[in-house]
Amino acid sequence: MTLEQAALLILLVAMLFLFSLDRLRMEVISIGGLLAGYVLGLYPSDAIFSGFASPVVITVVEILLVVQVLARTRLFDRLAERFVASGRPHLQVILGVSALTGFISIFMNNIGAFAITLPLALRLSTLMNIPRRQLVMPISFAALLGGLVSLIGTPANLLVSDALEKATGTGFRFFDFAYVGLPVAITGILLIALIVRRLFSEPDEIAEAPAPAIRRIVVERSIPEHSPLVGVTLTQCPERFGIQPYALIRQKAFVFGPLEQSVIEPGDILLAQGADSIFADLSASQALVQETHPHGLQPDFTSIEAVVMPESTIVGSRIASLEVFRNRAVTVSALSMRSPRIEGRFADLQLSIGDILVLEGPKTAIMEALEECECLPLASAAPSSSSSASWQPFAILACGVAASAFGLRPDIALAFVVLALALPGYLNIRHAMADLNWPIIIMLAAMIPIGQAVATTGTAETIAIWLSLVIPVSQPLWGIALVLFLAIALTPFVNNATVAIVLAPIALEFAKAGQHPPQAYMIAVAAGASLDFLTPFGHHNNTLSMSIGSYRFGDFLRAGWPLTLAGYILALILIALFWL
Repeated sequence: MTLEQAALLILLVAMLFLFSLDRLRMEVISIGGLLAGYVLGLYPSDAIFSGFASPVVITVVEILLVVQVLARTRLFDRLAERFVASGRPHLQVILGVSALTGFISIFMNNIGAFAITLPLALRLSTLMNIPRRQLVMPISFAALLGGLVSLIGTPANLLVSDALEKATGTGFRFFDFAYVGLPVAITGILLIALIVRRLFSEPDEIAEAPAPAIRRIVVERSIPEHSPLVGVTLTQCPERFGIQPYALIRQKAFVFGPLEQSVIEPGDILLAQGADSIFADLSASQALVQETHPHGLQPDFTSIEAVVMPESTIVGSRIASLEVFRNRAVTVSALSMRSPRIEGRFADLQLSIGDILVLEGPKTAIMEALEECECLPLASAAPSSSSSASWQPFAILACGVAASAFGLRPDIALAFVVLALALPGYLNIRHAMADLNWPIIIMLAAMIPIGQAVATTGTAETIAIWLSLVIPVSQPLWGIALVLFLAIALTPFVNNATVAIVLAPIALEFAKAGQHPPQAYMIAVAAGASLDFLTPFGHHNNTLSMSIGSYRFGDFLRAGWPLTLAGYILALILIALFWL
């Protein structure tokens, strides 16, 4: 092994270790590794930022732009009422929502698919009395499984296709991944729907709500003079109005004493939790009044829901300290929180991963604030005034997918899609670019030169030679089984794009050493990188679902190992059947 190869291996191990710790931001680690590679002489100066011009990065940017449009169309909001009206069994509903999530994930990134269908799943949980834990984990896993099917389903697929094209001159076609990915996805969705019904049969531990709602929220509202709550004791609130009071404030001081003796008076402020539809009805009837927002009459005034992501800078902060919103005149009007502890006033509530904020203010200001604090806006479940035209962005995307499936490069096909969405006003490119998930993009662009160095420095060849000493490379299934196993073993600790970047050159060398089809090895890398079900921290979707669904760490292991094992065996069989 040369000094250059040893330096690259040390750099890769150090970066993988830092990624797994999750102490530093991923883009900081990636840029630091990129510059360290240049200092170590692993690539020339004109290749440092070559990743930003990569078709892979451009395609990811285009997908993220398209996702913003699809999330606003609300085409899937009507499905909740249709599911309820159909009266189908819970298992069929879980399968239907999971299959829908997997289908959406074929054409966009996993987090986007999860964000679009999460409000639908939460609404169905309440309307049909399905335990939330039976819906949230399946759609998280279904989003990962759907990414196995197409070239653009996940960045890992794009990266292995790009590596294959550089090595052989021809990359994968749009649905080449479906030969393996589609059966694995269907099997996985069926399996997880059956597993969650057995593992999470207990009902949700939340107070009863007299009316259906998407979720329970915490609010702080004023009591007007003629409110029907005036004269009601705090103990009567749950029975008469369906809300659970936590604090009563009068003249800026808490009202203490037995709940049955605490009587609500005009001008009091009530901190309470309940179904969001109940608070909407109480506000509409002027039973509860929210403080008038200073920007409420502006044309771009809106209400947006956003979920606190694992990397959000506001995790652990109290609402009173959220300067990122206050400086932009954005108000946190309600909070759906996973923590059962509600103490003090609304401003004293502390945020955790998976909490959902209801934000009110100028739309541009809200989106800027969410970008700065790295929270994810959710697709709204509210009715859309433009719902009659909501199918058109999907039709435009379908045309782009068809063009890519018939041979047009994905980055070019999606460029036409972006243009077609921008011309009629569905997409404001200037605003949408500001709302992109730039840490993911920077990480991809920074890691690409490092991944290429694995091949150009001969490091991949050296590793392949080492492994060939213990693995019979003359038998392709042994090498493919090892590559698939390594990808599955790494992906719970680092993101799947990094797994693809690191393992793709090694897989190509394995194929070269055994004189086997490189496509088979690259499919194994892509499949293994997305079979990420064993831990809640391997993928953002799992982390969010852990908080929103109130899962424990062990729940992922119990539900995930059958999917991982079945996915490994089925993928191996299908690769042998279609690619060898």
